[in-house]
Amino acid sequence: MKFQRAPSPEPEINLIPFIDVLLVVLIFLMLSTTYSKFTEIQMNLPIADTAQKQQHPRELKVSVTRDGRFSVNRQALNGRDVPALSRAMVSASQGVENPMVVISADAQAPHQSVMMVMEAARRSNLNQLTFAAQSSSAKAD
Repeated sequence: MKFQRAPSPEPEINLIPFIDVLLVVLIFLMLSTTYSKFTEIQMNLPIADTAQKQQHPRELKVSVTRDGRFSVNRQALNGRDVPALSRAMVSASQGVENPMVVISADAQAPHQSVMMVMEAARRSNLNQLTFAAQSSSAKAD
């Protein structure tokens, strides 16, 4: 009497369904991912519908030109660094209670220049910041 069992077959993993699922996931990811090139972005930021222009005596106007030069209350600065800008902002805000810094940057001004104005305001303890923009109707004229 032979009571030996027949050898059981080795378990086999079928990879074809696994590959099919991975391909479907890959196709889904490829279709849902957006590809953008930063060089293709065209921006012209400082346009907004604004309220009537008002004069505020406690405003400290800081202008940034296209080439990154600064002026504080229409006084051009020689330096293009944060300490010089900070000193000019402190001297212009003397005697003004809670001055509001109004950043008026050209549409083509470097982003770094605007960030330098914000850093100078922070160093000068000028905590109220706002940005000037021209209205869209003024742009059309």
